Amino acid sequence: MILTGPAIAQAVRQGDIVIDPFQPERLSPNAYDWRLGDTIRVCGHDLDAAVASTLPEQPIPPEGMTLQPGLLYLGVTHERTHSERYAQLLNGDHTIGGLGVWVHISAPLGHVGHAIRWTLEICVVRPVRIYPHMTFGKLVFLETYGSRASYQQMGSKYMSTEGIDVSRLHEELN
Repeated sequence: MILTGPAIAQAVRQGDIVIDPFQPERLSPNAYDWRLGDTIRVCGHDLDAAVASTLPEQPIPPEGMTLQPGLLYLGVTHERTHSERYAQLLNGDHTIGGLGVWVHISAPLGHVGHAIRWTLEICVVRPVRIYPHMTFGKLVFLETYGSRASYQQMGSKYMSTEGIDVSRLHEELN
């Protein structure tokens, strides 16, 4: 089951969900409107899954920056989220999709126990200007069934993200 906006607000008050910073006006009927952070990584070269990627992190200027087709952009959410009770799904939404921005298509699931600022995979079909802290999508919270296992107990390489993570697949391949 997806939590409603009022249920998300109640879970935040009770400490079952952390959204930092939390702004009640960003709640919608079944989600929380998350924002783009203020830094980005840009990749315009070939990548190798067996080699660590080095993509410098740079600020998104207050006057914005124009994203170009054919490049990979890695961004980060402004909000840090965490819940030991609910799973999370991070999605783009129509407001950003209507501009031709595809965001976070391959990894939308935040496991129970994730405590992260989400790394975002961003591609554009046309040049589009983005700005720090602009609304970029919706975050939904899901009731889990069965025995709960926290992501924190699993020791995953991505379990506590604060900045923009690059792929760490090379750790498994080497």
